[in-house]
Amino acid sequence: MQTEQAAPPRPFLIGGAEAIGEESQAVIFPYDGSEIARVWLASAADVERALAGAAAAEPLVAAIPPHRRAEILLRAGALVRERADELARQMTLETGIVLLDSRAEVERTAEIFEFSAAEARGLSSSGELVPIDAIGRGAGRVGLTRRFPVGVVLGITAFNAPLLLVAHKIGPAFAAGNPCIVRPAPKTPLSALALGAIMLEAGAPPEAVTILPSSNELAERMVRDERVRMVSFTGSAPVGWYLRGVAATPRVTLELGGNGAVIVHSDADVSYAADRCSLGGFLRAGQACISVQRLYAHASIVAELRAGLASRIGRLRTGDPRDEDVALGGLIDEAAAVRAMELITDAQEQGATLVCGGSRSGTVVQPTLLENAPEGARVCAGEAFAPIIALSSYDDIDDVIERVNDSPYGLQAGLFTNSLDVMNRAFERLQVGALIVNDINSFRVDQMPYGGSKQSGWGREGPRYAVRDMTEERLLVMDPR
Repeated sequence: MQTEQAAPPRPFLIGGAEAIGEESQAVIFPYDGSEIARVWLASAADVERALAGAAAAEPLVAAIPPHRRAEILLRAGALVRERADELARQMTLETGIVLLDSRAEVERTAEIFEFSAAEARGLSSSGELVPIDAIGRGAGRVGLTRRFPVGVVLGITAFNAPLLLVAHKIGPAFAAGNPCIVRPAPKTPLSALALGAIMLEAGAPPEAVTILPSSNELAERMVRDERVRMVSFTGSAPVGWYLRGVAATPRVTLELGGNGAVIVHSDADVSYAADRCSLGGFLRAGQACISVQRLYAHASIVAELRAGLASRIGRLRTGDPRDEDVALGGLIDEAAAVRAMELITDAQEQGATLVCGGSRSGTVVQPTLLENAPEGARVCAGEAFAPIIALSSYDDIDDVIERVNDSPYGLQAGLFTNSLDVMNRAFERLQVGALIVNDINSFRVDQMPYGGSKQSGWGREGPRYAVRDMTEERLLVMDPR
């Protein structure tokens, strides 16, 4: 295949208007290191202009009728579907993930806009009557609540899902009636710029949409600015918790990392579990916060599961992510690939057995299965963010629940079992944002409340839950005398 040709710098969007900066940045195809585009970076003056414009636009965006917001969001979803091939190819070039994964993300992006449209329509009926007259001094009075936009929403996104993560910021923010500033991940700004353009083409007022590639320093400056009324951050745990501490607004939601655990109990369908885990461990080449990372199998079925996984993993083809037959492309850069190899080596030095994989070529790390890595090994204790599954066995369900919980993270967990008792015990005791039964922890549909406990985050994504966070409840009490 021919190397992609570099493109001239692409402008960013401030209040819907294209703008150029004084400095540009290359966008690199991770698989071969070629430059596929350049984007202009916002300066401090651009950031100030963006913040001032978004703050001034708050009443204008809030005044858009909910039905009109819904129409615009539905049109945006339709445009995403119309441009699916273009968006998927662009995403593969800027992330290095395979086309199959990119196409799935485009589909989800359209769905996020569609669910956001439904939430926009429902906002006017989202309040409730409050029984003010339930006590004597409230006699004759009527109380009702209604939700109002909070104001400027700042969305900061990660590189691994550059379309759907941006949609999870822009879609609910617009549905709620808020101007939105998106600061995309520095390595993957193209998808964000494309979605901003789609929102404008769909009919969003220019003042509602700002896409601002910038330095980390300027991103933090925006977080610290009092004109930002809400921050919605997706990224690493250390950065997320730091930004929450310095934010000017108390409204900060965090969608952070994990070291996802899956339990395969003795009564599970082992072949099905192997199918699903071999998918979930290597989605986006393992660069997913809900990747299957720690896999616990009951001792009675661990050998069968190991063999099933090894067979399936061995059939996964790696290489150029533009190739339709490739299942895993490269990691985001060579440093990430080197780190992945360090995790594998560390686990082996601590006694883990390498079942398959364990090598790399450039940014491409072979899908890897380790067995019996100790819980303290880095591949188990932290977030791998790499195509690595660490398999261990257990005898007692209560013991393995404690092993899963012995982690600073708690995003989502998977459990394969046909026992209601085991399911209920796990649901009551696992310290995670969601338990997925008879599937992997990687399962997600975008209308569900998504988020974690402990270091995995604060708040929930999903259009309904994001709109709730991006609006504030106001009470009206009337004495109709």
